Amino acid sequence: MEAKVLNGKELATKIKGELKLEVEELKRKNINPGLAVIIVGNDPASRVYVNAKKKACEEIGIQSFEYALDENISEEELIDLIHKLNKDDKVNGILVQLPLPKHINEDRVIFAIDINKDVDAFHPVNVGRLMIGDPQFLPCTPAGIMELIKESGIDVEGKECVVVGRSNIVGKPMAMLLLSKNGTVTVCHSKTKDIEEVCKRADILVVAVGRPEMVKGSYIKPGAVVIDVGVNRLENKKLVGDVEFESAKTIASTITPVPGGVGPMTIAMLMKNTVKAAKLKSQAQ
Repeated sequence: MEAKVLNGKELATKIKGELKLEVEELKRKNINPGLAVIIVGNDPASRVYVNAKKKACEEIGIQSFEYALDENISEEELIDLIHKLNKDDKVNGILVQLPLPKHINEDRVIFAIDINKDVDAFHPVNVGRLMIGDPQFLPCTPAGIMELIKESGIDVEGKECVVVGRSNIVGKPMAMLLLSKNGTVTVCHSKTKDIEEVCKRADILVVAVGRPEMVKGSYIKPGAVVIDVGVNRLENKKLVGDVEFESAKTIASTITPVPGGVGPMTIAMLMKNTVKAAKLKSQAQ
């Protein structure tokens, strides 16, 4: 029997539809959510992501402000722009598209963003709030994954959860969110011994390592839920995930495709955080 494919595109469309109604309601109260997106240089992948975010803003009715900066801009100039946006009442969310050019310190840039406008939830304060179980914003990709798991009807409580990858953007916060739903969580990384055996224990397996088709069907426990966060372009231009989809789908009970799985959910959650930031700001006034 083949796995049920979790359609992230469909779920993201549903969430954006709900947000659109919410934004219309907010506008009636004179609250206009706005998202500022900063892109430095002309990395083609970053440009694709930024365009997708802009399109989502248009669909929902969120104002979007784009700042496309030259790749030689200084760190000081970039941080000055962030400080200006921190004070701008039209802007509820600020997103700096990563990666940044080598001469710019990413930590310093993230630190400059007002925590109440940090819709990516990368600021150390927002990361800390997630750690103690009191998040203001949830990081977009892990939050999108939790929505997909919920939509599939799977209860995380008591399940053996394995996260492959320990990045600050996906792996670590993913582990925290699964833990917050009472999952038993193991995090694997490049130094994990016998990663295949660890993966095989998972009722819920989340793979975010950026290595094309690293996780084969043999890594998967029969009936497991498999969430593939990877997006890798092969030499033949084909997009694949970190999981070998063809061998995995015959063993897993539920699996996300690439593309069309986690990606659209990340953007939907970014929109959700932007709307939340606008509401928080209006309540604080």
